[in-house]
Amino acid sequence: MTSGVLTIGEGLGVLRTRGIGSLALDHELVVGTGGAEGNVAIGLARLGVPVTWLGRVGDDGMGARVARELRAEGVSVLSPIDPGAPTGLLIKETLSAGRSVVTYHRSGSAGSRLSPDDLGSVDFHAFSLLHVTGITPALSASARACIDIAIDRAREAGVAVSFDVNYRSRLWSADAAVDVYLDIARRSDIVFAGADEAALLCRLPEDDLAGLASGIAALGPAEVVLKLGDSGALALLGGRMSTRAAIPVAVVDTVGAGDAFVAGYLAERLRGAPVEDRLDLGVSTGAAACTHPGDWEGFPTRRDLDRNAGSDPVSR
Repeated sequence: MTSGVLTIGEGLGVLRTRGIGSLALDHELVVGTGGAEGNVAIGLARLGVPVTWLGRVGDDGMGARVARELRAEGVSVLSPIDPGAPTGLLIKETLSAGRSVVTYHRSGSAGSRLSPDDLGSVDFHAFSLLHVTGITPALSASARACIDIAIDRAREAGVAVSFDVNYRSRLWSADAAVDVYLDIARRSDIVFAGADEAALLCRLPEDDLAGLASGIAALGPAEVVLKLGDSGALALLGGRMSTRAAIPVAVVDTVGAGDAFVAGYLAERLRGAPVEDRLDLGVSTGAAACTHPGDWEGFPTRRDLDRNAGSDPVSR
């Protein structure tokens, strides 16, 4: 039986080239939405998990689109409208299959003006898990304070805390980020990280996967999951290491695949499934996300996963 999840972060408008090529030459853009925490929320909703997303949006069409698309995907939305700041933008160019260049226009965005005051209406007792990332604390001091207080309130309410490191070098330096990440990891029940992000926290080589997982576990979280891209994933839980290989797919775009993995893993965790099943669903949802050019549009439902398990590529 699943219970509700709360995610907190920045919603973004997404503009992406329609096909393969540079923005310098492409004459058409596809409009969408994104943002790591919202992506995870959509992934969870598609897997049948009740989920709420909290984030500020601008008083503009893109902000309305962010909130509308989340709601259309079954996510409950708490989105204070900030009339003094625009909704941030992400621009994505797909230079070749599986290779994208992402730039952001988010300085002074509505999402970056998230503050502890925005938590006023949130009843943390209504949720079983809070999911945050390392992106939102990088946006501003007020956003960092919001995440910090949300974690404290979740722990006071007995709510599990999930933290995906999601380091973004364009937002802040590694030196500025690491102390914040270590503080959040110490107060989290589950930590997700790429090998490079785990190395940042543990100051160990990226190829020492067992050491990286153990190093993060030593900070306090009971559950550590390393997202390893086309090498699969690794989880450390109760002193036992479990691994899963990636599922080979024809990769279109990898942006959002990590968020899809997190959604799949957490969905099974909330069902009380063993860690092996959590990894299985995580690599399946992550693989599905890689087959679509959108940030979350390729995330599967459980019905999609059942359908894809069949040998016939055409459902009749």
